[in-house]
Amino acid sequence: MHPSSRDAASSVSPEEIARFSALASQWWDPTGPMRPLHAMNALRISWACRHFPMRGRTTRHVRVLDIGCGAGLASEALAKAGHDVLGLDASADGIAAARAHLETHPLPQGSGTLDYRVGSAEELVEEKAKFDAVVALEIIEHVTDPEAFMKMLADLVEPGGIVIVSTMNRTLRSLAVGKIGAEYVLRLLPIGTHEWRKFLTPAELGRFGREADLRIQALAGMSPSLSGWKESRDLSVNYIAAFRKG
Repeated sequence: MHPSSRDAASSVSPEEIARFSALASQWWDPTGPMRPLHAMNALRISWACRHFPMRGRTTRHVRVLDIGCGAGLASEALAKAGHDVLGLDASADGIAAARAHLETHPLPQGSGTLDYRVGSAEELVEEKAKFDAVVALEIIEHVTDPEAFMKMLADLVEPGGIVIVSTMNRTLRSLAVGKIGAEYVLRLLPIGTHEWRKFLTPAELGRFGREADLRIQALAGMSPSLSGWKESRDLSVNYIAAFRKG
């Protein structure tokens, strides 16, 4: 949920960082302001892991960058799934909360590794860091330049690697459900969490991907149900996409 970008001074909104930093201490409360992320996390992680690249012939256990990781909700789940994960966020408060949760809730035996870092993805690009997979979950709608952001994600993944992006579509339904309903009516999210005009259509996201040498491999809707969030064909509100580099 936290923005990170190629140029922290121009592509990341200080207001966005401040907003999510203020929520860091409540991030892991499943009934708190991040409860929608808790609800959809199992679906996001299982879908992402299914589309990670093979390492050799027998395993999808890969090196993953969780960009804009917040307090580590997705990072921990990815590590528990057996991957070696770096959680990156521009918010020191978010990373502090992530490290504190990991210290009090150690990963079970058989997990992958998990490290956290405060900083920007720009720093990783400058260091020429590369990962088998990069996940950007509910973050691209918070950056000021999504096209440049997609190019940065491409810079951080190995040739043949996978980039996973989940976000919200810019439709009248997403305005009614994802913005007005979630923030003002049901109060599932703090007011001001999202700016509807920053939501991206799948066509826009696909175009940004192509311009970054990322080819879309899979696309699915994410829809709530009585038994939890499920993969669907409905892309009108929440959706998730997998891109392959090169």
